[in-house]
Amino acid sequence: MSTIQSPLIPYEDMLKAGMHFGRRRTVFNPAMKSFVFTVRDGICIIDLLKTQEKLLLAIEFLQKNLEEGKLLLFVAPTKQSEEGVKALADTLGMPYVLNRWLGGTLTNFKIINARVKHMEEMERQQAAGDWEKYNKKEKLGLERELKKMGTRFGGLRKLTRIPDVMFVSSVKEGKLAVAEARNLKLSVVGIVNTDANPKGIQYPIPANERSKVSLDLILDAISLELSKIKKA
Repeated sequence: MSTIQSPLIPYEDMLKAGMHFGRRRTVFNPAMKSFVFTVRDGICIIDLLKTQEKLLLAIEFLQKNLEEGKLLLFVAPTKQSEEGVKALADTLGMPYVLNRWLGGTLTNFKIINARVKHMEEMERQQAAGDWEKYNKKEKLGLERELKKMGTRFGGLRKLTRIPDVMFVSSVKEGKLAVAEARNLKLSVVGIVNTDANPKGIQYPIPANERSKVSLDLILDAISLELSKIKKA
């Protein structure tokens, strides 16, 4: 495993990105107590030293799994994380889910995988010119169906089996994905804000996941270190 120098993200940059801003005390999850430095004006302030520590542990774990040839599934349940998570997954050649988690993606894997295969067969038929036998209205309907399927299943092309690890950019918003991962006893790496429940998340990263700048810093740090494994 490659040696990682800590901190991965300078403390000043974390502050500028607002990574320390948690949620209001009224929605605080007591299970996050160990990650909270203080409460200021009713807002929970995340201990960024803990963030640096947990980010390092999470990356080391992801590195180990990549080195062992494990399959990682990246999940972005929020708009602000879609771009960064997709870029990270693409860099590593791993599957991903953006925005809406389809129930049964893991627990009904055979059904989801069949839909992916159907999408790929439609793409093959379109590329081969097989759709030319249809009239304009029929072709338009097929194009719409394929576009819809691409949005739903496009990131799952490389999910050839149940993954070994799940990374989720927001544990709170990705609770359905996390529930399926837990059901299958998968290891989960996830970004947790102060209103989330870190229990059952083997590698929680406490941070403000509502800020795109904060998220991008974390995702860029992960991408930088993990891409070294792919190049090695």
